[in-house]
Amino acid sequence: MIQIAEFIAPTPNKIWRLAQQAGVNLAVGGLPPEDLIHAGETSCDLGPLTRVKQRYNDAGFDLRVIESRPPLNKAKRGLPGRDEQIDEVCKLLVNMGKLGIPIWCYEWMADFNWLRTDFARPSRGGSVVTAFDLAQVREDLTDQPPISEEALWENLEYFLRRVMPVAEKAGVTLSMHPDDPPTSPIRGVGRIMRTVPNFERLLEIIPSERNTITMCQGNFTLMTDDLPATIRKFGKKISFVHFRDVEGVPTKFHETWHDAGKTDMVACMQAYRDICFDGVLRPDHVPTVEGDSNDDAGYSAFGRLYAIGYIRGMQEVVYRD
Repeated sequence: MIQIAEFIAPTPNKIWRLAQQAGVNLAVGGLPPEDLIHAGETSCDLGPLTRVKQRYNDAGFDLRVIESRPPLNKAKRGLPGRDEQIDEVCKLLVNMGKLGIPIWCYEWMADFNWLRTDFARPSRGGSVVTAFDLAQVREDLTDQPPISEEALWENLEYFLRRVMPVAEKAGVTLSMHPDDPPTSPIRGVGRIMRTVPNFERLLEIIPSERNTITMCQGNFTLMTDDLPATIRKFGKKISFVHFRDVEGVPTKFHETWHDAGKTDMVACMQAYRDICFDGVLRPDHVPTVEGDSNDDAGYSAFGRLYAIGYIRGMQEVVYRD
């Protein structure tokens, strides 16, 4: 059965208490914050990682996924210094293995990560959601030169051939998150993790059980008209799930409430049951609702409580048989 988790930032906030009140004690976490990193250490060293894992444990959480990354832009662009960045990733994987943290969620978006052009689009009942319109992306989004998709593929293969043997030895699974938004190029910057065939290509680079994908439904539903079939297609290569939904197309879309998007969410849950997915699933990118702050758009506290309840109810019905 799927296991419901929540993104729990490594610095305590009200979600730490609210998640547990909602019955969630599995954490998708981040790298150690500055207060847990001592002089001469980096966030990937064993000491800080041990401390952050203990912080989660002390609060009653089991840390299952690390979903943040050390700097990787030189590796993505193939620039001088990429080997040093890759060395940090290798250190991270080794130490995650020592601590029994099984999954590292990473991405291959050069220069900028997930991108939105509106962080307060009106939604149901006066709530607000995030939205993207390629035509509204600002001109000065990046100060780096254009980079082609093929260059990104070459640099990704170089990266994987360095890190995958380390991950295999450490017993840590690499889980590739799709590009968000899944469209290319954006201001001259290619994006490659944006189609189902491209994810198949990723898995073929190194056919390892540690080379897997994050099924971020909000992105994948923009890549296919049949998300449940895509879930079944990838099957055991899915190691981690972001459960969310959108309306629109890759170049122009907006986030939705979990029960109000384009996707048949029940059919997706049935697909996870059919492939015997027993890993971590977390809600993602929720609306900001009355009485909550939109300072961290997509991750408001009260919206996450709604998402957890929606997913738990669906889980109980789908897995009853």
